[in-house]
Amino acid sequence: MISTKIVKIDPVNPEEKYLKEAAAILENGGLVIMPTETVYGIGANMLNKQTQDRLYDIKKRPKDKPFSLHIDEKENIEDFAQDIPILAYKLIDKFWPGPLTIILKAKDRLKFWSQDTVGLRMPDNEIALRLISHAQIPIVCPSANISGKPAPVDFNQALLDLKGLVDFAIDAGKTKLGVESSVVDLAFKPFRILREAAIKKENIEEIARKKTVLFVCTGNSCRSVMAKALLEKRLKEQGRPEGIEILSSGIMMLSGMGASDETRELLRREGIDVSAHRSQRVTKGVIKKSDIILVMERGHEDKVLELAPEAKNRLFLLKEFAKIGDNNLDIADPIGRPIQFYEETFKVIKEAVGRIVEII
Repeated sequence: MISTKIVKIDPVNPEEKYLKEAAAILENGGLVIMPTETVYGIGANMLNKQTQDRLYDIKKRPKDKPFSLHIDEKENIEDFAQDIPILAYKLIDKFWPGPLTIILKAKDRLKFWSQDTVGLRMPDNEIALRLISHAQIPIVCPSANISGKPAPVDFNQALLDLKGLVDFAIDAGKTKLGVESSVVDLAFKPFRILREAAIKKENIEEIARKKTVLFVCTGNSCRSVMAKALLEKRLKEQGRPEGIEILSSGIMMLSGMGASDETRELLRREGIDVSAHRSQRVTKGVIKKSDIILVMERGHEDKVLELAPEAKNRLFLLKEFAKIGDNNLDIADPIGRPIQFYEETFKVIKEAVGRIVEII
């Protein structure tokens, strides 16, 4: 038995000194009881084999049952996993931070862990996220209980069997959800829901069925806005408003701009109101979760591939789908041009969208 240091921390405004102390203990191979939004867990350094063996012994858990990693940034999945499917990015976008563990193929450098797959989760808990960030090491965090016993939803439950077995324990009261994370295995097709818990099976399956279409232009104030609005209208007319997520974004730094006056006018003539539109910059995350990416110019293709090279087979010039008898596949930017130029641009986009509706 060892002396377990216990600290009570405000879950909303956690004290930095305690987080840094706990992080140092993790880095040095210690075990820390820590809260998440689901249940309390035992944090441990994944890179320390002695610590891992100690954790298995404390939990009385079979060593062929690996622990999941907890991370503090969505992008960090790429540090630990490879061959990541589109569905993983869709689920992460929808449910992270939150009570979903996803299992992916492990990167080669994790093979020392004797596992071909790795479970990953980003908890929706300020203490957990900041502790992981401070530690700067990969942290596993199984539930703070002896295997076979209920996962603890408050600190006293967590401490009941583990006092004197761990080095540090954080008391942050009762967990927000009080139920374990759901677990989805995405390492192989078809995906499998291994545990239905905080997130219901139907919610996961709904995301899996949904297709995502992304339109990209320069400033996300005219061409991509037109394309998104027109596709939404066509799908609604066909009785298909659900099941397809339609997004638009731009490659420029600017965000928060409205649609151009000319764009609003042309779409108003179609019975579409885009007055609430606000521009967004294209991100790696939105590209990776999109099933089809449609850009206006070759320069946009280059930018998308710079952010996510693996998107190549899902990336197309929108004009490829328009029956226009010329070899120029760029749809020129109408910003600063007269309304007649906007109308020509709109005509090309409308025709291309008509073809897109038929194939999605």
